[in-house]
Amino acid sequence: MLAWFSEHGRDLPWRRTRDPYAILVSEVMLQQTQVERVVPRYLEWLERWPTVESLAAAPPADVIRAWQGLGYNRRGLNLHRAAQRIAEDGWPEDLRELPGVGPYTAAAVGNFALGRDVLPVDTNVNRVQERTQHRFTPAAGQALMDLGATVCLARIPRCGECPLASECPSRGRRYEAQHKQSPFEGSFRQRRAQTLRLVAEAKRPLSELDRKAVESLARDGLVRVQPCGEFVTLP
Repeated sequence: MLAWFSEHGRDLPWRRTRDPYAILVSEVMLQQTQVERVVPRYLEWLERWPTVESLAAAPPADVIRAWQGLGYNRRGLNLHRAAQRIAEDGWPEDLRELPGVGPYTAAAVGNFALGRDVLPVDTNVNRVQERTQHRFTPAAGQALMDLGATVCLARIPRCGECPLASECPSRGRRYEAQHKQSPFEGSFRQRRAQTLRLVAEAKRPLSELDRKAVESLARDGLVRVQPCGEFVTLP
């Protein structure tokens, strides 16, 4: 696996650092967002906020605007809240104490930045382990991710290119299409995104906005309805 990875591994910017903040940014951005979309946004983000302290000091409204287009905007707000927590108290031993950080993200930052002996298991890693019926050490984390993303694909794996094929019990097998996320077009998620985009551009009268979307965004802390109840702004 490691020999294959040294030759075929993807050259991604967050793999050139051991900075836990930079790796946390990448892992949060990569949640439900394709690598190709994340790379330029990750570079822009770190150019603007190169340290956890600089992000912590940023106004929430600036963070929300900078996250536009990445989807699932709560992730950006949680990243900002995590930075504030770290800037004030330092990195917690249990990274899951940080806002928006679950078991996988904690394992990824722990492994890739802090050298902890834990294997981050995302969808790709889990797929490779299930198909090979083998459990891998934390040292194989990045290699497994790339193998799952480029070779051991969900529906039609490229077994002829796989370094594990000779001992894989699933070699040559094709799989049914996985259940896909519900369409974005016409969904409430789209309504929320459109509403947030409008408010990010400028303060808006509540009467001109999707009220249910505003209520949902306000519960998540992404917008604020002014005390008079007439206008909606970013926090």
